[in-house]
Amino acid sequence: MLSRPKPGESEVDLLRFQSQFLAAGAAPAVQLVKNERRRGASANLDQPRLQDQRDVVMLDNLPDLPPALVPAPPKRAKPSPGHPLADHVDPEERLNRHDQHITAVLTKIIERDTSSMAVNLPVPSGVAFPPVFHRSQDRQRKPATAGKRSIFAQEIAKRGSEASIPPVRGVVSTQDRPEGAVTCESLTPREQDHQLPCGTQNFQGPHLVTGKGLRDQEPEQEAQTIHEENIARLQAMTPEEILQEQQRLLAQLALALPVAPHKEWLHMDTVELDKLHWTQDLPPLRRQKTQERMQARFSLQGELLAPDVDLPTHLGLHHHGEEAERAGYSLQELFHLTRSQVSQQRALALHVLAQIISRAQAGEFADQLVGSVLRLLLDAGFLFLLRFSLDDRVDGVIAAAVHALRALLVAPGDEELLDSTFSWYHGAMVFPLMPTQEDKDDEDEDEEPSGEKAKRKSPEERNQPPSDLARHDVIKGLLATNLLPRLRYVLEVICPGPSVVLDILAVLIRLARHSLESATRVLECPRLIETIVREFLPTSWSPVGVGPTPSLHNVPCAAAMKLLRVLASAGRNIAARLLSSFDLRSCLRRFIAEAPQELALPPEEAEMLITESFRLWAVAASYGQGCDLYRELYPVLIRALQVMPKELSTHLPQPLSMQRIASLLTVLTQLTLAASSTALQPSSDSAEASLSATPSLITWTQVSGLKPLVEPCLRQTLKLLPRPEMWRALGPVPTACLLFLDAYYRTWSQQPDLCPGDWLQDMERLSEELLLPLLSQPTLGSLWASLGRCSPLCNPQSCAPAPEALPSLVSLGCTGGCPPFSLAGSASPFPVLTSLLTLFNTLTRIHKGLCGQLAAVLAAPGLQSYFLQCVAPAAAPLLTPFSVWALRHEYHLQYLALTLAQRAATFQPVPATNAALHHGVALALLSRLLPGSEHLAHELLLSFVFRLEFLPERASGGPEAADFSDQLSLGSSRDPGCGRGALLAQACQDLPSIRSCYLTHCSLTRASLLASQALYRGELQRVPALLLPLPKEPLLPTDWPFLPLIHLYHRASDTPSGLPPADTVGTAMRALQWVLVLESWRPQALWAVPPGARLARLMCVFLVDSELFRETPIQRLVAALLARLCQPEVLPNLNLDCPLPGLTSFPDLYANFLEHFEAVSFGDHLFGALVLLPLQRRFSVTFRLALFGEHVGALRALGLPLTQLPVSLECYTGPPEDNLALLQLYFRALVTGALRPHWCPVLYAVTVAHVNSFIFSQDPKSSDEVKAARRSMLQKTWLLADEGLRKHLLHYKLPNSSLPEGFELYAQLPTLRQQYLQRLTLGMTQNGVSET
Repeated sequence: MLSRPKPGESEVDLLRFQSQFLAAGAAPAVQLVKNERRRGASANLDQPRLQDQRDVVMLDNLPDLPPALVPAPPKRAKPSPGHPLADHVDPEERLNRHDQHITAVLTKIIERDTSSMAVNLPVPSGVAFPPVFHRSQDRQRKPATAGKRSIFAQEIAKRGSEASIPPVRGVVSTQDRPEGAVTCESLTPREQDHQLPCGTQNFQGPHLVTGKGLRDQEPEQEAQTIHEENIARLQAMTPEEILQEQQRLLAQLALALPVAPHKEWLHMDTVELDKLHWTQDLPPLRRQKTQERMQARFSLQGELLAPDVDLPTHLGLHHHGEEAERAGYSLQELFHLTRSQVSQQRALALHVLAQIISRAQAGEFADQLVGSVLRLLLDAGFLFLLRFSLDDRVDGVIAAAVHALRALLVAPGDEELLDSTFSWYHGAMVFPLMPTQEDKDDEDEDEEPSGEKAKRKSPEERNQPPSDLARHDVIKGLLATNLLPRLRYVLEVICPGPSVVLDILAVLIRLARHSLESATRVLECPRLIETIVREFLPTSWSPVGVGPTPSLHNVPCAAAMKLLRVLASAGRNIAARLLSSFDLRSCLRRFIAEAPQELALPPEEAEMLITESFRLWAVAASYGQGCDLYRELYPVLIRALQVMPKELSTHLPQPLSMQRIASLLTVLTQLTLAASSTALQPSSDSAEASLSATPSLITWTQVSGLKPLVEPCLRQTLKLLPRPEMWRALGPVPTACLLFLDAYYRTWSQQPDLCPGDWLQDMERLSEELLLPLLSQPTLGSLWASLGRCSPLCNPQSCAPAPEALPSLVSLGCTGGCPPFSLAGSASPFPVLTSLLTLFNTLTRIHKGLCGQLAAVLAAPGLQSYFLQCVAPAAAPLLTPFSVWALRHEYHLQYLALTLAQRAATFQPVPATNAALHHGVALALLSRLLPGSEHLAHELLLSFVFRLEFLPERASGGPEAADFSDQLSLGSSRDPGCGRGALLAQACQDLPSIRSCYLTHCSLTRASLLASQALYRGELQRVPALLLPLPKEPLLPTDWPFLPLIHLYHRASDTPSGLPPADTVGTAMRALQWVLVLESWRPQALWAVPPGARLARLMCVFLVDSELFRETPIQRLVAALLARLCQPEVLPNLNLDCPLPGLTSFPDLYANFLEHFEAVSFGDHLFGALVLLPLQRRFSVTFRLALFGEHVGALRALGLPLTQLPVSLECYTGPPEDNLALLQLYFRALVTGALRPHWCPVLYAVTVAHVNSFIFSQDPKSSDEVKAARRSMLQKTWLLADEGLRKHLLHYKLPNSSLPEGFELYAQLPTLRQQYLQRLTLGMTQNGVSET
């Protein structure tokens, strides 16, 4: 037998094997059958015709799988004796042409020609998976007759029958039907079982193979050839063979479950039914309600699905293993799907997660889910999942990841809010959107210097991983993952579609709003800004029509211009780099020079692009930059101002047009301020010198002609004030007009070369023609009346944090827009009234004669009512990202109204009621101002808070009323020169000194104060940035009146020598004077400071040194303040057992206070009164244990008489003491003589009362230890040698501070007590205990 070829043998070896085989004459394993059908005229006609007239090669034991795709040796054919080959016919080619094996099929694949075919992108679908076949749809059909078949086979058979049967049974189309053809409708079911498929008697042409895509052959001819071969083969078969072959094919498709295993199947001898459960029908949906928490499931649109909702399976919501009967996907399953190998599934999962985040931020899940969706996603690593998805190679996944990142970072309503308020009074200045909460590590290191802590805590030096950074700040964590270079790559190299570009720009805007550091990183990312300016802010582009845009590349985009504007707002240096390095002046010229309708862009995009161009120019002009563009664009600006009244008089102004007009007016306002000739004062201060810059390139002459064009616009807008719908449609245009006039008159009055009479006359004209008539309009009164309704200070619930607000991801939480009657709503009166007060203040500052006329606005009933709400006792507003933004604008209106009132008070007397109200508003505002408003706080301290005109009580009998009130409450007459009235009168005389004291101790950071002054004074060359400081807390604490005392205490603690500063007495006296004024006449100013905190601040006076509290003025002031704390209406609110603001631990402070009292008091009665106040029975036992346990020696110095006790003695004696350790200390102090009535009368009476109550109490619920201690204490009392103490302890009746002892005694013990004492003494006698 010949051996088979082995691996490694060459073609020569195969030829040798062939020679050996032919020489041996063995029978071949292949039988060759000749087919005479296609032979030509030269064929041998004498040979008999075979059944099959083709050359068929039958290979035995050929495997079913195709062979490996490796080159094979060329085939050689041997001519048959009966069928000699022609000379020009290659045997190998002829053999390959007639080969019908699977290997021939695989080697005869002709590539489809798609060069001329259109490529259609996949159409987006709303479902995740292809439509699913439902068994329920075919249950009504007749079962198959050919045995058991699979669902797939039944579906194929059904589709085949549907393709051959007309849709309407009663109507059969006869068009183009061959003559004599038979249809299936005319046969009975029994005949159909033995009938061939319809149409097999005649074939018109191929129905599946069309030849489309063939390159070398004619497609129709080739398809016809294939069709003819199929027909020939079918005609060669009998009907029984056709049906048999059909049944064989269908049997191969039908797989019954469970599958019957075969022995030759490897590892398939056991059918695992558990793995086949997924093929069964879904379990029934549980309809019963349960209190158990169920896993949240969402639809493909991000909607939360109810647990009992029954949705059809064809929606693609049941492709999950857990809870298979419930529709929808859980967050865990979506996370799992994002790691799929199929890119479409990854993109779908990211899209669904983005929809879930958007709905969660909109508050749709607030009442339906437990916990926060965003917090759960971030804790699960969703942030870094998005970052990894951005590195995907599939564009669809990248687009979905960018969209999800935008949904996570960008709150939908935040940007709309900030854009709509850009033209408000200082509306371009915003707080950074970064977390204000410090790390827990930082809370434990408060003792470190701030500079060293900031340096040590920098992420670069600490090398924190992005996950740790993202836990406290999502933006910082993202920036640590090289997000910016990846976004630049997507924009520059991948060139995504418009939606992806807009998403990326929105993400970059959010990053730039985070902080100055983040904005700098965006600016310095290599080629990022260059790519954005080059691709999305070109100065020449092809016209773009209305409708979807295929690409935003090389097309101007308003979002790109907005990104540059937000970057420029972060700092003047960034703005200068943008203008100089990226040639933004050319972009501004190009986009501003044309009207919106003239730009080759869609109308809305053109409006937004020009608006953002104006805003970028306004930001640059806020630093005194970009003013050189004014000369070049002057004709354009004038033309825009000339057509502005026409645009404002339209039937219904368009919001985008109004935003563009307001932005134009804001640019002109900043350019007018830049024309001011105010020279910078020379200073050596480094912070101030760093803010100085070159003088502006614009002069007053260039802007002096703008007012005649802007004033008609203001008149046109004010005409619409009585029409609420039209007035609201104007948006910020009236506000921008008023602010421009304010800047115009401010700059005009600072021109040294012009005549003051000119601007004074013009102010009078404006006041008479426009402003005074405006004040008399009823509609303006309605605006004042709506202040309280729209105030976030009066409506704290409007500033509540969003449902999905996270400390690590700051957002304003304005999803869904603001209500109309809110500070940022369409009906808000704050923007226009704030700008109106700004103009009034400027006019009254320049023209003093207008104060009386314009100050009449302060008498509006709506404003008075609003001020009363502002000073009403209420909790301090919660500082959230939205509340700090809204409150800052509200505080602007309050400050401007108070400034106008202060100017008016200089020229005319203010009614006492209004003066007191305005003073209360000023005090409340001073404790609420936020970072960035340092200038306002400084001005209030300097010129309003300590103004005698706003303390009308001084001249209206306030001091005398205070003395009379004290006499009524205390029931005793004091020296008139030492009463509270005299102290208040002296304080009013010392107001200048008090103001100097508080200006010193309430000083603000100089750099922050200079920056704030530059912003509010319009000194553009000194403005460092439009990004405000981080609002962690208000500028001044709520207890700012006590700041001088706190500073004295800390200074004494930090000075080990104990030598007091020279101004200690003066500082303490001025602070106590001011606190007394507030306690007496402005108590609402101290409502935010709890009485316990006020007591702690008074105790600090005694801890400064050993002599300060002995000064007579200090003694009188502290005594008056202590009396205020002990009033019946205040004393119940005195709580020392809760955390007090500004104090770490009151027990520690009290322990220090006791130690200081024991050392330096020398029996001072006022000092002792403060020691006794926390010892009341309702306070913690810790204070009493500290005195009687650790500082029992201080009892001898507590000689405060009972008549001078500031509170009732009953506050110390009731209810009875229940602390056994303290009672034993009481008894020991009495027995040992450490506590005697002439040393400490107050505590002697208190201890006697509690010991008496304890020894005679007969509570059956007492423990054995307490009963034994009570019996022992009573026995020792009975055996006392001190008859006076024995009598006091046994015969105590009631407290009475009018008696010398402080209590009343029983003349004879009550019967029950006498019997109890007799039983006890009898037991003592029986036990052999003598009285001696």
